[in-house]
Amino acid sequence: MGEETGEGRPGVAATLRALNGALNGALGRPAALWVKESGARNLRHRDFLAPRAALSAAFPGGQVPPEAVSAVRSLRGPAVLPLRECRQTPAGLAVRVQRPEAFRRLLGPGPGPAPPPRGCVVLHCPALRGPGAPQPRHLRSVLLAEHLAQLLRAQGARVRLVPALSTESCWDVLRQLRVCWPSRPAGSSLADAVAALKAALGRCPCAAACEQGPGTAQGAIGKVHLKSFVEQQGLLGYDPNLDVLLVTERTLQCLAELQEAVLQCPAKGQSSCCSIVHVVNCEEEFQQQQLDVLWRILDPGAHTALQKHLVCGPVKVTNPSSPIGADQYFQLRKRQMHEASVIKYGELAQDEAWTEVIDTLTVAAIKFEMLSTAHRSQITLDLENSSISTKGTKSGAFVMYNCARLATLFSTFQQAVERGTYPPLPPVSELNFSCLREEGEWLLLFNYLLPFPEVLQQAAQLPPPSKGIRITANTEAVCKFLIQLSMDFSSYYNRVHILGEPFPHLFDQMFARLQLLGAVRDVFHSALATLHLPPLSQI
Repeated sequence: MGEETGEGRPGVAATLRALNGALNGALGRPAALWVKESGARNLRHRDFLAPRAALSAAFPGGQVPPEAVSAVRSLRGPAVLPLRECRQTPAGLAVRVQRPEAFRRLLGPGPGPAPPPRGCVVLHCPALRGPGAPQPRHLRSVLLAEHLAQLLRAQGARVRLVPALSTESCWDVLRQLRVCWPSRPAGSSLADAVAALKAALGRCPCAAACEQGPGTAQGAIGKVHLKSFVEQQGLLGYDPNLDVLLVTERTLQCLAELQEAVLQCPAKGQSSCCSIVHVVNCEEEFQQQQLDVLWRILDPGAHTALQKHLVCGPVKVTNPSSPIGADQYFQLRKRQMHEASVIKYGELAQDEAWTEVIDTLTVAAIKFEMLSTAHRSQITLDLENSSISTKGTKSGAFVMYNCARLATLFSTFQQAVERGTYPPLPPVSELNFSCLREEGEWLLLFNYLLPFPEVLQQAAQLPPPSKGIRITANTEAVCKFLIQLSMDFSSYYNRVHILGEPFPHLFDQMFARLQLLGAVRDVFHSALATLHLPPLSQI
């Protein structure tokens, strides 16, 4: 009897766990021996491999006992891919999947149940509090916070974004970039919360009143010795230069808004389960550490102890004639996108209907430019030689272009159905997936449709609370996934004619391909939704 391993759609992690479990039974200890193949060359021969080096380290002479090989061959389970064969090869122990059955199971009925609730997260973006016009470095942390919020929500978390924008905010560029950020209702006040924090400041043993003088910061209402508190509490990961902080009314308003978000985010009585992530650029990190420690001092509790800092690397602008603001950056990229579209599509791109298309392409280009790099790393914006053209395979515009190609394909098919050229797409239970033999078809299923739920899950993972305060997140994963998917889809689409001649003997293959590409389209749409990017219907 095969091993039953979980429920739901087949997945990479579940299949790897089952494969490792089959060999670990013979080994007598847990070991991760298997890898998933992803390159087209290797996928011609195998789908999973236990490399010879790993087997040599685990088994005498690298020889896997026959009963372990039999255990691999007999693996079954709703979450495990159906396996066709397991054999010894010069590269190691190789497994191939029953591909038609894998297509059937992954392209069948829709997704399973929604993920269970994951608690509450407050994402705080101090860049939105800054005076003056926002810069590209501020834009990076805001876009990252919004993307992370969407990823967390997709995994069942409740998310609050802080601070709320005021009506007089100078962040009009957020509207242009279609960033969904909350705003504070007119007339709302944090006066009571600020007064409570003032009272806590007056009782705090680490605080002292400010003596007004020539060197005193304007508006300071007290000073707090942060360093002594950090040392007394044994807090790790803070800048050793933290010392005395002059507290102002504005400082307390920032804390009051964070407190309000913590209280409103979770279900009643669960505020201690709410984690706080400060998404900051590296130039603001010191100031946010000051606010973090002050909050711990004035509002000791489980929620303030769960504060974490997700720090974005610098944004370097090459050859700027003068400092460039976020609004100027957006307008520059929009002009470049318009010029690139005119070069590619000619007079069509001058039509008024293209205004919305170019706006969407510009937003996509900027979001991919800001988010496809690991948040810890520096981003370099080359304002003269833009990488956002419609030709570049690593740009957001290229992703949107391929999404539009899929929309055009299905629109063309539907029009042909209405004319009677083709019959409607049959139910998935009637499709013959053994027709999908083209190399690119398996690449699309195995490298994208299969692991996509796990890509979203991993991108939303935040490390559990630890003694440090810095955390990392794989927020670049979705952009990189979409870029690679676009490249492989484009290669396949350029090579394979999907809508063939209307001969009945060709319909089986055409319908199977349409079912596959419909699932690819759904992946594009779901991934773009985490970036607040609407799919284009044409381009």
